Amino acid sequence: GQKQRVALSRAILRDPSILVLDEATSALDAQSEYLVQEALEKIMVNRTVIIIAHRLSTIIKADQIAVLDKGRIGEQGTYAELMNIENGLFRNLVATQTMVDVDLEE
Repeated sequence: GQKQRVALSRAILRDPSILVLDEATSALDAQSEYLVQEALEKIMVNRTVIIIAHRLSTIIKADQIAVLDKGRIGEQGTYAELMNIENGLFRNLVATQTMVDVDLEE
């Protein structure tokens, strides 16, 4: 977790116009993830940010989400748009991840 926070801090200090985040919060606990998400929201303003994420909670507020399926973009849209696609790839991923999260908490 600490290495990820340091790497994020270094990237932010460089003030890039394009920022690529690959699993930026994967090793963080829920509280640290929340704090990092809040900070990222502020630095994402007026810049292009590409977020590669398996933890779907990290992309809820993204302007656009592209869902890859077998190496191609299978769906693209906002979180709300993708969640409204019945039997959609993204919606199924969210449902599966939510079930796994609930199972892990029990």
